[in-house]
Amino acid sequence: MASTLHRVPCSHASPRSDLTPRRLSGGNCTVRYPRRSRLLSLRTRCVAERIKKAEVSSEKILEIQGTKEISITSNVSAEEAEDTGKEEQPKTGVRLNIVFVTSEAAPYSKTGGLGDVCGSLPIAFAARGHRVMVVSPRYLNGVSNKNYDNAVDLGRRININCFGGLQEVAFFHEYRAGVDWVFVDHPSYHRGGNPYGDTRGAFGDNQFRFTLLSHAACEAPLVLPLGGYTYGEKCLFLVNDWHASLVPVLLGAKYRPYGVYKDARSILVIHNLAHQGVEPAATYQNLGLPNEWYSALEWIFPTWARAHALDKGEAVNILKGAIVTADRIMTVSKGYAWEITTIEGGYGLDHLLGSRKSVLNGITNGIDVDEWDPAKDKQIPSCYSIDDLSGKALCKQALQKEIGLPIRPDCPVIGFIGRLDYQKGTDLIRMAMPELLNEDIQFIMLGSGDLATEEWMRSAEATYPEKFRGWVGFNVPLSHRITAGCDILLMPSRFEPCGLNQLYAMRYGTVPVVHATGGLRDTVENFNPFANEGRGQGTGWTFSPLSKESMLVALRYAMKTYREHKDTWEGLMKRGMSQDFTWDNAASQYEQIFKWAFLDPPYIQ
Repeated sequence: MASTLHRVPCSHASPRSDLTPRRLSGGNCTVRYPRRSRLLSLRTRCVAERIKKAEVSSEKILEIQGTKEISITSNVSAEEAEDTGKEEQPKTGVRLNIVFVTSEAAPYSKTGGLGDVCGSLPIAFAARGHRVMVVSPRYLNGVSNKNYDNAVDLGRRININCFGGLQEVAFFHEYRAGVDWVFVDHPSYHRGGNPYGDTRGAFGDNQFRFTLLSHAACEAPLVLPLGGYTYGEKCLFLVNDWHASLVPVLLGAKYRPYGVYKDARSILVIHNLAHQGVEPAATYQNLGLPNEWYSALEWIFPTWARAHALDKGEAVNILKGAIVTADRIMTVSKGYAWEITTIEGGYGLDHLLGSRKSVLNGITNGIDVDEWDPAKDKQIPSCYSIDDLSGKALCKQALQKEIGLPIRPDCPVIGFIGRLDYQKGTDLIRMAMPELLNEDIQFIMLGSGDLATEEWMRSAEATYPEKFRGWVGFNVPLSHRITAGCDILLMPSRFEPCGLNQLYAMRYGTVPVVHATGGLRDTVENFNPFANEGRGQGTGWTFSPLSKESMLVALRYAMKTYREHKDTWEGLMKRGMSQDFTWDNAASQYEQIFKWAFLDPPYIQ
């Protein structure tokens, strides 16, 4: 992913928790947040004019509401309400206008868990009665992208004053599953590769591309008459990771001083703190922010992390800007919410995040239980359920046959699915493999990333043809078949904000063995064979510290239980399959955070 933080910022650049939001200082750095900007610069002056020029005025919105009895916070469009004569009954008593701002949203774009979250959670909110918009770039992969075939041009063009001139963007829209999917269109999104880079590395203009996204996302609720009327100013912005982190800064610096979005709230959702959008300090002038707000993004690297003696270590950190201006902060698991306040997991932002601990919460991600359902999964050779597990044995045999391993029903099959990189702990797997393959097991790996690890997988397959198979690349149908056919899923991640593969594994009756970190520790309960009068308790094995030895101990416990205690193993499988990891469950927890956000006044007024 682009703009990974390669240097650890100095801890003294973070503010003290005992200071007010208006003036946060610490060490040699001072961060000040003005109550009102002194002058509206040319790059921000057009905001009020755009509101006046919107196709649907505030009076028209009130007229629509009054004559058709439509709540502006309903997820039912004006046309739909006119057709049905009534609006859908929500699952929640509080209905909001929710605007997701994200660099990716499945199925339109996806590189990992962020795309899954922003592709599924909005639908869950819409089903609960909220009006939901997702704002994301329109990536065309160089020429075209069939994922956007149903998105239509809204005919709305706006000019964003940043990076030394006016940048024109367009908006495309698709209404699907109760959600307004809005795609920001600009030539910088029309290139090959993934959303952040290509085979040559991260795109050099990612700061520009995601600055456009944040500005456009702030304008969208004001100027886009979706379903006949705009979302308006009383919105809840859910901004995801550094790519959208300018949104809360813009609300405080560009809009609220002039009476716009005074009733809006913003919540920062951190999916991976390692990526912070750090760029040279000189780039601040490109962001379309007033000069007096520089300190909100200011970042100073310690002396040891600077390139040379004359390097002052000055930078801008876009994620930091959201941390000091958002109304609330969330992560994708409770464990990760705690870890990012520690030196080990905070990537230089631990002190700053600790100062906002009172508004920091973690909620575990959900999974798409329609796509990941062993009872009706079309990607696996034999479906099964918690009441009839016979199909899982058939899936195991079919997997062994498909990838060329000996068909051995009683041999434990261990799987790994994920990126091949340092975060995922693949180096631990490499170190442990000679010792592990001395056991009577089979091991399957699926993933891509580090070239040396990819080459090692090919070599290991040639060295252990009866026990090891490595699939270099990523194949979604095969990932389903591995999840269904394996007995054990191994996840030795160094850090894992939430993790999804362990959730998929448990739903498919595959027992996870994971490093006790972040969302893995939250979701996998360590097995206790003596609980419940000997019936056992737990859904898998967690190990700590992160070492080859502790990982092998956990795996050997799992293998021994699989071979010698079949009834106990079945209990592990069924407890995992009965866990509730639905998005509706996660959405209900999010709603409590939303209520808290609106109970307090805006953090930056």
